Amino acid sequence: MKTTLYTLFITWIFLSCNNDLLREDPLILNSDNVLVSKQGFQNYITALHYGARDELVKYDYLPWYMNLQVGTDVINNGEKATPNFKNWETFLTPVAACVERYWHWAYADMLPRANAVIVYANKVENEGIWDNEAEKNAVIAEAKFFRAYVHNLLANLYGGVPIVDTIFSGPKVDFVRNSRKEVYEFAKEDLEFATQWLPPTVSKENEGRIVKAAADHLLTEVYLSLEQYDQAIESASRIINSGLYKLMTERFGVDADKPGDVFSDLFKTGNHNRSSGNMESIYVWQFEDQIPGGYSTTFQGGNPTLRYWVPFYVNVKDPDGKPGMIVADSLGRGVGLCRPTNYFLYDLWKDNWDNDMRNSSYNIRRTYYYNNPASAYFGQQVKKEHIQNQDTFQMIYPTIRKVEGKIGWLGRDNPVRAGLTSSDFIVYRLAETYLLRAEAYLKKGDLLSAAADINQVRVRAHAKPVEPGEVDLDYILDERARELIAEEPRHRTLVRTGKLVERVRKHAMLDETRTTIQDHHEFWPIPQVAIDANIGAKLEQNPGY
Repeated sequence: MKTTLYTLFITWIFLSCNNDLLREDPLILNSDNVLVSKQGFQNYITALHYGARDELVKYDYLPWYMNLQVGTDVINNGEKATPNFKNWETFLTPVAACVERYWHWAYADMLPRANAVIVYANKVENEGIWDNEAEKNAVIAEAKFFRAYVHNLLANLYGGVPIVDTIFSGPKVDFVRNSRKEVYEFAKEDLEFATQWLPPTVSKENEGRIVKAAADHLLTEVYLSLEQYDQAIESASRIINSGLYKLMTERFGVDADKPGDVFSDLFKTGNHNRSSGNMESIYVWQFEDQIPGGYSTTFQGGNPTLRYWVPFYVNVKDPDGKPGMIVADSLGRGVGLCRPTNYFLYDLWKDNWDNDMRNSSYNIRRTYYYNNPASAYFGQQVKKEHIQNQDTFQMIYPTIRKVEGKIGWLGRDNPVRAGLTSSDFIVYRLAETYLLRAEAYLKKGDLLSAAADINQVRVRAHAKPVEPGEVDLDYILDERARELIAEEPRHRTLVRTGKLVERVRKHAMLDETRTTIQDHHEFWPIPQVAIDANIGAKLEQNPGY
């Protein structure tokens, strides 16, 4: 026993003097130790997709809808408590939250992630990661798509902005603005690389990943901004003629055996991706119910589209002045933030009211029924004479039904979260590709080809074909509204086409919105916080702010 104790004592002394035993090697997740393997690069790509979806869901009351759709020609802000784009002069200032948050999303979230992938993938010491050059370039291409997406977005919101094409190891306080054209040119170069190296399709397990057609679709838009119309036609035609996409003309998907039409099928929960049979979708933001990372952490539930677009119908009273409506599974719990204008709801359909599929009862809900069992009017239609003294700007109005979807689990017992669905969200689809190519043909003066592309979309909708002589930019913008409302970032489209101020003055529903928008509102102001932090150089403010 003495020998054993002695041996243990000597061993303890020896180990206590061994510095290696006590040394810690902390694992800190950063680019240097993550971007050293294929899995590390895929983790960053995942973060890019997560960040891209944050454009839709990151900020409650300051999201994609409130800032890029309301206050336009086809969408009002129906929420009394929020000021977004009701009065352009008082709302859109260099300290407006939306102005700051989009800038931060672009420069603090998306561009650093995209640039990290591009820079590290090209490092000499990482050459051994890749099986071949094509594999490396496919990863770079996906990152370049997102970098181009962000720069294009910035150019369509703020005009000229700083181009950021690398990562920084320390503070940088001397940014200067590039011209708007330079920003578009930079995005073009990224997308021309991306379309060369991205895959044409992805597996069902990778739905939502960026494919070649997504790059070509965005490239078409960028070419239009650069007035390079032949190139825009070429990039759009690569998608249209690829054989991989088609406008859906037959019922499909989860509710194909239920009342509806093919346009309504495009937006049913479960039908957004190609695996459902939807051959029209090109790029789709993914949401998954009850799966970590499959939903927005801000909302703790999912896609908030339903919440913003559906009226605050639970406040509607029956003719006896009692609550006539309660939260319904099909409508969720809307708050009326995005109310279509009367221009959209009535004027845009007047020549095809009964024929255009997109105006059918399956796609625009124009009839409501009292659904509160405690009401004496339960099951009866809500009629105009019932609500003539009630708020029809926020509480009840015709609803775009493509926003409807399956309520996520957090909303089943929570009336506030009942506005969130587990539906995916289509960012790009083929119908818009046709309308982009039509715009390029119009700009070239080829009205016959422009009308042919528009009619691809209209014929699917059973709408009366347009004649070449009727086609102008306003007509294309009207058709985009009929086809893409609640999908396209309408504000950015109007800025890109130079029509924002003109069409808001003409078609916005609120007098205050129409009269307060000024010419300088074509672009957002540069955030004051960015100007103040850029102490090493002058970051010029946009005129008028």
